[in-house]
Amino acid sequence: MPKFNLETLRQLAVQVLENSRVSRVNSISVANALIAAEADGISSHGLLRLPGYCDQALSGKVDGFATPVEEFPATGAIRVDAKSGFAYPAIDAALGVCENISKESSIIGIAISNSHHAGVLGYHVERFAELGLVAMGFTNSPAAIAPWGGNRALFGTNPIAFACPRKGAPPIVIDLSLSKVPRSRITLAAEKGEQIPLGWAVNSDGQCVQDPNAALLGALLPIGEAKGAALALMVELMTAGITGSNFGFQASSFFSAEGDPPNIGQFFLVFDPKPFSENSFFNRTEMLCKAISDQPGARLPGERRFESRKKSKSESIDIPKHLAESLKKRLP
Repeated sequence: MPKFNLETLRQLAVQVLENSRVSRVNSISVANALIAAEADGISSHGLLRLPGYCDQALSGKVDGFATPVEEFPATGAIRVDAKSGFAYPAIDAALGVCENISKESSIIGIAISNSHHAGVLGYHVERFAELGLVAMGFTNSPAAIAPWGGNRALFGTNPIAFACPRKGAPPIVIDLSLSKVPRSRITLAAEKGEQIPLGWAVNSDGQCVQDPNAALLGALLPIGEAKGAALALMVELMTAGITGSNFGFQASSFFSAEGDPPNIGQFFLVFDPKPFSENSFFNRTEMLCKAISDQPGARLPGERRFESRKKSKSESIDIPKHLAESLKKRLP
């Protein structure tokens, strides 16, 4: 596979986006997020997403020139309308004003409407943690999970992320999707003619199946069974319910260039821990982290991505040949 350093990939991504009817400022925002995913070893949300993003910008499904509009309806409340553009510039806009607002309000809620795929949700909450803030992030997505006991996809995979700042160490970052497996795993099994394990998905009759083609006509199963389905419902309310964006069952695909904009939502709840903990929070966080690390084989959430990130800064990153060739064809 071809090898590239991070900066070369970043510049390539910006050029490809700009050549696909995306403004320079939005191209930089999207490219930064995709390259961060590559550096962290999360290639499924890295440059593999770029051709689809470009096709959607070219078709007008996503507005590559959209400028997010911010509103401040109350103390500690930020509303951002992504204007059917990419999610990344809208989240960047909220992050840009959050540091100043956190000096006035210890708790901040950020509601983003008319948005798109947010990529690695942990990438966003980590940046809030770098400001010394505890952050929780939620995003809905096109329907993939059925309500518990149902047989039709209604909720998205609806990731939840959490980041906690630490003293003299990278933040703790927790990032999880609410389906047992990503839909891409089932699609790949169908392409290879392989069966899937029972418990991954149901068919259109609500029955657990091993046939991936039947699963693709049904719905994914959530982590934790009924508990995961309840969390997926919570995320729909936290994102689409609060922001007025589309629910998962209303949203168009993140992968197809056809159809209306997905116009899904994101919500972030961030707060300064110091006023609530009499400044003991960071010491107690380190106490807990040490208790975890002292156990042989135990790892803190996010450690693997930080190790990959460190390695990526000094070594080249492998990109599939077909992807590299596809991106080069999209250059001006």
